[in-house]
Amino acid sequence: MFGSGVLKGMAVTLKEFFNTYVDDLKRIPSRYAGGREEIDQSDSVAQSGLFTIQYPEEHRKLPERFRYIPILIYDAETGEDRCTACGICAKVCPPQCIWIVRDKDEKGKPITRPAEFFIDTSICMNCGLCAEYCPFDAIKMDHDFEIAAYTRMPQFIFDLKELRVPTTYYARIRPTDWAEEEAARAAKEAEKAAKAERPAAAAGTGEVGTEARAEASPRPQRTPEEIERLKAEAAARRAAKAAEDAKAE
Repeated sequence: MFGSGVLKGMAVTLKEFFNTYVDDLKRIPSRYAGGREEIDQSDSVAQSGLFTIQYPEEHRKLPERFRYIPILIYDAETGEDRCTACGICAKVCPPQCIWIVRDKDEKGKPITRPAEFFIDTSICMNCGLCAEYCPFDAIKMDHDFEIAAYTRMPQFIFDLKELRVPTTYYARIRPTDWAEEEAARAAKEAEKAAKAERPAAAAGTGEVGTEARAEASPRPQRTPEEIERLKAEAAARRAAKAAEDAKAE
């Protein structure tokens, strides 16, 4: 029938129009009553009614792998930073927006921790290379994208205080990655402990390895006369071999 497609489209529009109010009634008290609600739109095909999120009262539930500006992880129990100020993240950063200053002790000797750590979030491209290349799992990508400010400097230059977050925060925003990393770390620690126990077990059973036997019975020290004699014998062997090679030619 001519015009049936138009009528069908208008019917769908009218249905979604009424579903908008039905969806709002299901959320009594209304979504506009205050507070901040997280909306999961992961399965938007199955949704109906109001599709528009009423930001900032509502915000979309972010995927776990969503990444924005980097953050620095520290142990929530001890307060110790994972970052050793190695500088790998600053070297691999494409826009070069990371600056690190390594800390020093009273004698001026470098310490494996950052004294200063800056990220210019206005030029950070959120690529995640810094987190990917960090050998200590010290730098990760955050979910917080609401960092608008009236001026670029210094609001968009994040320092060490603004970048540091506890491990509990990282475990909350990325539970899957956190579980995988902790399992890998536990397996590595167990392997290290097993390697440390092997020499002790071998010593208890009398089976001492080559390295342990070498440490238990060090090589005897030779006298200068013996060293000179060995050198002379080696020189004589080389001369004899050279004479044989000359005869063969």
